[in-house]
Amino acid sequence: MIKVIAIGKVKDKHLAALIDDYTTKVSYYHKIQVIEVKDEPIRDDEKEVLDKEAERVLEKIDSNEYVILLDLHGKSIDSISLANKIDKLFITNSKLTFVIGGSLGLGEALRKRANEAIKLSDLTFLHQMTRLVLMEQIYRSFKILNHETYHK
Repeated sequence: MIKVIAIGKVKDKHLAALIDDYTTKVSYYHKIQVIEVKDEPIRDDEKEVLDKEAERVLEKIDSNEYVILLDLHGKSIDSISLANKIDKLFITNSKLTFVIGGSLGLGEALRKRANEAIKLSDLTFLHQMTRLVLMEQIYRSFKILNHETYHK
């Protein structure tokens, strides 16, 4: 099972449609679940915001899940490496969870729970765009693993 947990909703209907399309494509290869957790209104105490969002995400994660944070400070990874990582992780883990933070990032408790952090790019994206890029890359991973052609 692949789980994608994202803080906040996708508000743009066109972006949501693209994300749904890739989610459907991934589901042909593997069971996938997308979970949205409520984001906190931004206020002066950013740590409190991050802590509350992290708490909501952690409630959705079981102890046996391998957790990968999408983080600007994470390890760079390319598409082939991500495909190989997914393939190898499924040998020892039945549940693989990707977490996309909110507009302020990721809380400390969530960072401590994670098994690793990766970054999809050196560029900074809205978390809604990050969700689209992640879903496309998961789909691309399955195309790579199945030796299927995919446009470049």
